[in-house]
Amino acid sequence: MSERCGWAGPEQIYIDYHDTEWGVPEYDSRTLWEKLILDGFQAGLSWITILKKRENFREAFEGFDPNMIAEWTEADVARLLANAGIIRHRGKIEATIGNARSWQEIEAREGFDRFLWKYVDGVPQQTTHADRALIPTQSPLTAQISKDLKKAGFRFCGPTIVYAFMEATGLINNHLTTCPRHAPCAALARDPAAVWPTSA
Repeated sequence: MSERCGWAGPEQIYIDYHDTEWGVPEYDSRTLWEKLILDGFQAGLSWITILKKRENFREAFEGFDPNMIAEWTEADVARLLANAGIIRHRGKIEATIGNARSWQEIEAREGFDRFLWKYVDGVPQQTTHADRALIPTQSPLTAQISKDLKKAGFRFCGPTIVYAFMEATGLINNHLTTCPRHAPCAALARDPAAVWPTSA
């Protein structure tokens, strides 16, 4: 009998996240940016902490619109540091503003979605792990992506954060093979030429 990945639960918000979102290939530039930012806020914390505060984050960060956040100033940092509904970490808040500006540059040049998906040739990596203990927390690929993101001006995007981000956004399908979500997530992969027609 198939069972969910062991980390999914016991709280319903965690189960719902696993069943509907985690591992689903994400192709929207802004949504990819939002998820990378939230994974950065997770550093040193548990994902359930971020998940419970996600709607507060979305409200505080203007729906994670990087074009708006890129214009923020120290006054906005002070406002967010006073917001008890989010993680009040100055470094992470300041990094989010800088990361918004870096997103703008990449988005204008090639599209943030394409920038990320090119690392897997536009096709989600499929793993065949039956035991979560066998899944790494980073890889040579996430080390390279982290290095390139930092070169582009991003912060709070180390190899472990990038690996968790890739799992969350379906660039890699790390649902266990015993999990009922493994096959459905694999089936959601799109033809790169359909997503990025000029790539053909």
